[in-house]
Amino acid sequence: MDSQPNQNKSNNNTAGQSPSSPNYSVKIPASAWKILVILSCLATMVMYAETMLIPAIPDLIKDFHVSYSMSSWILTAYLITGAVMTPIAGKLSDIYGKKRILLIIMIIYAIGVSIAGFATNIYFLVFARAIQGIGMAMFPIAFSIIRDNFPREKLSIGQGVISSMFASGAVIGLSVGGAIIKHYGWQATFFTIIPIAIGLLIVVSRFIRVNEELEVEKERQPQQQGLFVETEEKRFESKDNNETNNNRGSKGKRRSVVDIKGAITLAAAVTSFLLVLTYLETGDSGGTSTGSLQTVIFLVIGIISLALFILVEKRSTNPLVDFRLLLHKTVLPANLIIMVVGFSMFMVFQTIPILVRNPPPLGFGEDAVSTGNIQLPFAVILLVFGPTSGFIISKLGSMKPVIAGASITSAGFFGLLMFHSTTLSLSANLAILSTGLSLTNVGAMNVTILSTPRQFMGISLGTSMLMRIVGAAVGPALAGMYMQSNQSILRINGIAQYFPSAESYNLIFLTATALSILSIALAIILRRRAIKLAIPNVR
Repeated sequence: MDSQPNQNKSNNNTAGQSPSSPNYSVKIPASAWKILVILSCLATMVMYAETMLIPAIPDLIKDFHVSYSMSSWILTAYLITGAVMTPIAGKLSDIYGKKRILLIIMIIYAIGVSIAGFATNIYFLVFARAIQGIGMAMFPIAFSIIRDNFPREKLSIGQGVISSMFASGAVIGLSVGGAIIKHYGWQATFFTIIPIAIGLLIVVSRFIRVNEELEVEKERQPQQQGLFVETEEKRFESKDNNETNNNRGSKGKRRSVVDIKGAITLAAAVTSFLLVLTYLETGDSGGTSTGSLQTVIFLVIGIISLALFILVEKRSTNPLVDFRLLLHKTVLPANLIIMVVGFSMFMVFQTIPILVRNPPPLGFGEDAVSTGNIQLPFAVILLVFGPTSGFIISKLGSMKPVIAGASITSAGFFGLLMFHSTTLSLSANLAILSTGLSLTNVGAMNVTILSTPRQFMGISLGTSMLMRIVGAAVGPALAGMYMQSNQSILRINGIAQYFPSAESYNLIFLTATALSILSIALAIILRRRAIKLAIPNVR
């Protein structure tokens, strides 16, 4: 794009400024706003698709006759494939170009959405959701495109807008989804997404322009920014540039190098550990010896797979997850905070619908429409606070909002732990929680972006999204395990039925509170390290 070279020049100039004197007068080009609007629509569509199904989780448990632990796979299957494909997509976008990979992923996502509505059993639905989960790999690419088009000083605004569009999709999904489920069934929620996915595919194909030749040139030019301010890391940067040049063919094109072994071992590790949570249940299944044996088997497989994944990644010249990036002094705590955010959000999505729709006194006995309305403040606050947090961070820096956001998140979960006996208290605490999550997520992502040179942005953002998705996958699985392991009996029409007890919800909210408090400590550590390394524009 015409405005991009000038913008990149501006970025390079401002990168050298001290954190105490950033240039906030830089304007965002009109072309960058257009790209942001289109990519924000993708975020809206995906979150719309996810939240429309959430009020139907109790219906799916009933229709497919599955346990609460098994029902968590409706979310976790989607998240596992997302976790595996997100760093792969980051690597592929570096090799083949952002737009091309983005379009391919959008096509796969559309296929997954289309077949999910025809599911007649839990296994077919989980399979369709796994295909659909590949679509999550769109977002590191989208964030990377935003990085290429926005001035460095305004990146947090772009991140905040996209985050708010996730929330707008949640608002639409929760508002519309309950009514669709009540009148037309949960299958119809998938069918409404098909024309939207096709329409956005056409729009992205026609109106998103990414100058891939310019990106290749950027990769050849080392940038002394943020992450590589230390001597040993400058040598690492030089080494990676040499590897990139060696991976180019005779005509200067990059070879297709994707870490398939890393992808397989990562998928095996994540899946195995989540299956351990699934089989760690007693409830109406009785905690049989067969279940205990399966738990041990999957635990062993998970440990072996994780060890193999680490070994493969350390030996690979093109790793799926670059541990030199992941374990950096500022990137690691930022990614751990992002993982807690993912855990918190999807744990809420798994837990609240079941609490609201289960019969009293173990629930509120509400329908799908009321379930969406009770969660609506959570989404509305995200919608309002997403762009607001971006502007706050552009003025105050990333660290103060991250610490404040982690503290507010802890207060929200503590409120849910202590006060979740009425729908009003539930909605109020969800609103507090979403305020904290907005500040924390945008701030931590901004630290990661500002700490990473442009030529490593694809793999770095892919790794950050991987951490968030892993947390998001663990959240509903752990919630499902708690609900299946702690149950009470109710007689409905003379028939004894099992439902999650009050203790199960207390354990869920207590765990989330503890992790949120841990994120406060991580935020304080992150701030000290960012100041010590003098990362530009991070204060």
